[in-house]
Amino acid sequence: MKRVTGIGGIFFKASNPQELREWYRRHLGLEIEAYGGTAFRWAAPEEHGREGMTVWSIFPEDTAYFDPSDAPFMINYRVADLDALLATLREEGCDVDDRVEELAEGRFGWVMDPEGNRLELWEPPASS
Repeated sequence: MKRVTGIGGIFFKASNPQELREWYRRHLGLEIEAYGGTAFRWAAPEEHGREGMTVWSIFPEDTAYFDPSDAPFMINYRVADLDALLATLREEGCDVDDRVEELAEGRFGWVMDPEGNRLELWEPPASS
């Protein structure tokens, strides 16, 4: 079973998200979308020409989205088969969140690494 197939996103906390987003827009040219981040699009020839993206986003420092981790960041990993990977991680004794979210952007699950960092696992929809 293939596990991680790429980086789906990089998310981090900021004390002043709007000001930091503006800094990245002005100095690095990132086009910040309404949700507070940007998507870098790329081709995945190994997936028969399918396109993918890596999302970059800033969250407020008081966000609960990274909980129960205290880390100021969270990495989203792209996966091929979320259910199979979550089952395998549970079998291996990993701390896997029971919740799985299904959205238009794909399916999401979470696991904590041994250092207490929350990792987001993302299975993109078949069309992306």
